[in-house]
Amino acid sequence: MNAQHASASQADRAALLDRLGKRSIVLVGLMGAGKTSIGRKVAATLGLPFVDSDHEIEDVSRMTIPELFEAYGEPEFRALEQRVIARILETGPRVLSTGGGAYMNEQTRAAIAGHGVSVWLKADLDLLMERVSKKQNRPLLRDPDPRGVLRRLMDERYPVYALADATVVTRDESKDVIAAEVIEAIGRHMKVSSEVDQ
Repeated sequence: MNAQHASASQADRAALLDRLGKRSIVLVGLMGAGKTSIGRKVAATLGLPFVDSDHEIEDVSRMTIPELFEAYGEPEFRALEQRVIARILETGPRVLSTGGGAYMNEQTRAAIAGHGVSVWLKADLDLLMERVSKKQNRPLLRDPDPRGVLRRLMDERYPVYALADATVVTRDESKDVIAAEVIEAIGRHMKVSSEVDQ
């Protein structure tokens, strides 16, 4: 039974990668949703390279994200982010985790739609607060009321994130479980598993 299940999941993965072609899997969502940690796990499972757009931006600019926000402001940062993500998408297939605001940019959404399959990692406010409070590198949360900022960002961004090809609810569960759900959601979106089952 286990060997059968393993070969079925290998067949599913092969079918998914075949259907993906040169497109990348792009994770979108708010800070703290787990895009990087889940993205690494999805990439490892599928045997794809993993890229974090924030890390790429820091490499290209030789500045941290908070330094970029401080020096140039959010509009300039978003323009740089757009260029970096467009470049990464042209080198697919890979798994790409994006910054929380990246998907809000119309050109970036169009580039992702043209070169990728987008997955929204959706999280509730309490989980996000618990996760982001552990890190001090969130420029948008340098505010006396970070919970209020996060709530406002959810109100602004969730309707746009909902445009993603697939949605997976991330919660206090193991990375393996969430990553498997992401892969299943992509398979459903690309109608992979139904073909494999026949």
